[in-house]
Amino acid sequence: MDRHEVEAHRVCTRFHAAIELIGTRWTGAILRAVFTGHHRYALIKAAVPGISDTMLAQRLRTLEEEGLLEKRVLTATPLQVEYHLTAKSQDLEPVLDAVITWSHKWIPLPS
Repeated sequence: MDRHEVEAHRVCTRFHAAIELIGTRWTGAILRAVFTGHHRYALIKAAVPGISDTMLAQRLRTLEEEGLLEKRVLTATPLQVEYHLTAKSQDLEPVLDAVITWSHKWIPLPS
């Protein structure tokens, strides 16, 4: 492989990993919910119609492991948990906004 092929492969690998991470079903909707101020589990679930408790818990855990969300346990009675954006996820805001703009132009609403 020459230098250009190696560099193209590196770009493709990073791009693919990024698309797989943010393009996983429900992930974009969950991130959008947190971007719009939904920090508690029940609020996120209400903002993402159709997601099951199991799937939401799994996606939140993955987003936390990937450094896109920070889980905060509040010392309150009863115990409260919130999810907040990290610097890594905040950098996704223009990306998500661009996808929203594109979808409004090109994706029809279901009949």
